[in-house]
This record gives sequence, structure tokens and C-alpha cells, in this order.
Amino acid sequence: CLPKDVRALINIFRQNGEEPLILEAVYRVNKEQTYRLIKLLKKFIPDLKGRRIGVLGLTYKPGVDDVRETIAYDVIRVLIDEGARVVAHDPVGIEKFKATYPDVSSNVEFAEVPEKVLEVAEAIVIATDWPQYEELDYSGKIVVDGRRIKKAEKTAAFYEGLCW
Repeated sequence: CLPKDVRALINIFRQNGEEPLILEAVYRVNKEQTYRLIKLLKKFIPDLKGRRIGVLGLTYKPGVDDVRETIAYDVIRVLIDEGARVVAHDPVGIEKFKATYPDVSSNVEFAEVPEKVLEVAEAIVIATDWPQYEELDYSGKIVVDGRRIKKAEKTAAFYEGLCW
């Protein structure tokens, strides 16, 4: 579910005099995923300042160009705040991401092909499980994977996975 959907359900519960404790917990856990991912990345690169970090996937799910409330935005914002140099790819969402999030887009290098991200970044964050990301060679890379791409887990030099 999109965060907006969870928020809408929370409001419906409250309007009907109910406490949406589980939904509130779901919303909090979802928001914390960005920081869990960054913490996993920092196991391998404690200081992100000046480091080149790749982000694969900008849309909230594969098959759409919708970037509203995508976790990729939160991840990229934190990476930039930490001083990282971000290079990102998405097969269909780059232009909408730029238009929706100009605050971070001006600090992101966008790659036309995902292979470019793997070529220039020392660590990779997988934010959307586009099918073409399953075909990439992650050899020698640090990968923090929010979508559990099997090939990344098998071929990365260092791999940490979480799910959102």
C-alpha cells in the first residue's frame, strides 16, 4: 500500500471513533525502512560523504511511472543529506521523479541504463524490483536491497537485504 492509503485508513478509523493502532504501527515501520537501509549501507561505508552510491528504481513499484511517495525519494534525500553523490536509474520514472522532487533531483546524476549505475557506483541500493535489475551483474559491489533481487544476493561482494 502507498503511505497515503494507510493514512486514509487511519483517518477513517478515527472518524469512526476507533484507534487504528495496527495501521499506525504499519505506517511507522514503513517510514523507518529508509533509515534501516541507510544503517545497513553504513555497515560497509560508515562515512557516506563524497561516496558514489547508486539507486536502482525510482517508482514505487515496477510497471508504472508513479513516483508519488516512493521510498526512493526518502533514500536519496538521506544519502544527499549524508553527503553522498547519487547516481540513479529507472526505466520509466526519471522524468516524473525530476518533476516531482526537484529538491533532490538537482543533486542526482541520472543514468540512461542500469549498467552505468553499477559501473560508477561503489554501492548499490535497490529500491524497485524492475525485471531488468534481475539480469545485472553485481559482482564486486556492495548491495543493499529493498526488493530481494536474487541475482544481487548471489553475485554481490557484500549483500544486505530487507523488504518494504
